[in-house]
Amino acid sequence: MQKITPCLWFDGQAEEAVNYYTSIFRNSKILKIARFGEAGSDASGQPPGTVMTVLFRLEGQEYLALNGGPTFKFSEAVSFIVNCRTQKEIDYYWEKLSEGGEEGQCGWLKDRYGLSWQIVPARLGEMMQDRDPERANRVMQAMLAMKKIDITIFKAGLQQALS
Repeated sequence: MQKITPCLWFDGQAEEAVNYYTSIFRNSKILKIARFGEAGSDASGQPPGTVMTVLFRLEGQEYLALNGGPTFKFSEAVSFIVNCRTQKEIDYYWEKLSEGGEEGQCGWLKDRYGLSWQIVPARLGEMMQDRDPERANRVMQAMLAMKKIDITIFKAGLQQALS
């Protein structure tokens, strides 16, 4: 068991969302499903036997999906970063996770459940923290000009800015 497990709050869609996420990420697995019993049903208003939580793993990280009801919604205050090595990876995750969702700026998107993701080149953080503030600024400018990040355009813009 890992020390810290993020809990994702859904309104009756926990199992559906987990099936969706585990179909996208190769190294993933549903670990346990817990259902509402009588006591949980009374407290939550959910029928006994419906899914309460789904414990699952994506790329080695465990998460818990909770059918907590309509009280809370996802926001950009929490997002998951998917570090990609190639444009093919960026394209794959962008297409899968944005389907039925909403494309944002700078590699951000919201999936069909409202969860925010950042689909970015693996070296982006390193480039944005470059010791040369002008180079770091050019990285930011290149990223601000895109929704889905295109590594080829990104690199070409940076190289042009460096010359």
